[in-house]
Amino acid sequence: MPTGVIINGLSVLLGGLAGGLVGHKLSDDFKTQINMIFGVCSMGMGIASIAKMENMPAVIFALILGTVVGLACHLGQAFNGFGRWMQGLISKFIKTKPTGLSDEDFTAQLVTVIVLFCASGTGIYGSLVAGMTGDSSILISKSILDFFTAAIFACNLGYVVSLISIPQFLFFVCLFFASVFIVPYTNPAMINDFKACGGFLMLATGFRMIQVKMFPVADMIPAMILVMPFSWFWANVILSLL
Repeated sequence: MPTGVIINGLSVLLGGLAGGLVGHKLSDDFKTQINMIFGVCSMGMGIASIAKMENMPAVIFALILGTVVGLACHLGQAFNGFGRWMQGLISKFIKTKPTGLSDEDFTAQLVTVIVLFCASGTGIYGSLVAGMTGDSSILISKSILDFFTAAIFACNLGYVVSLISIPQFLFFVCLFFASVFIVPYTNPAMINDFKACGGFLMLATGFRMIQVKMFPVADMIPAMILVMPFSWFWANVILSLL
């Protein structure tokens, strides 16, 4: 039973609904300031994950090559289109209030939230651990932050944030059930490098949240697929040749 995955999905759903309901009552300054705090939290979690890195060349190479793959496949544009589709879908059922954001800023923030919730190293690793061991503590801890993060983003973006819980749940539940096939082929070093790669994505997401630099975080997602094979190859092949 994917209890942690369900709790995590509900946290985003309920947080998005809460933020969409009361967001118009909060001042723009309050929303801006609290969003910066969540950006710093994302960066802090990313730095903590990066500190666990064991094979730096493998992680760096995975990030570079993964981003190249993402850019070549126009993954970021696909995420932009998905975000606009979700906004169009929810506007058919719920009358949305003006956000005060330009279309470009709205889409950029929405993509940031999609990546933050669906592609974080913590969420992916937590789903794998929950599926393999039954321990949902990682996902439950993540759910607390996700609830408030979803609420704050929904203050600006509206109820569309709550819809992100659907692809997040589907992705994490697939990882939950696939974990029995994935985890036996990993080792602690590969897991730590995987977390570190996710940490780089969370760090880049934090920079996007505080609007310092709009890193192409959606295009960086393929690195999460490449990093564990690269980590194994570096540790078992390259290092043996040096």
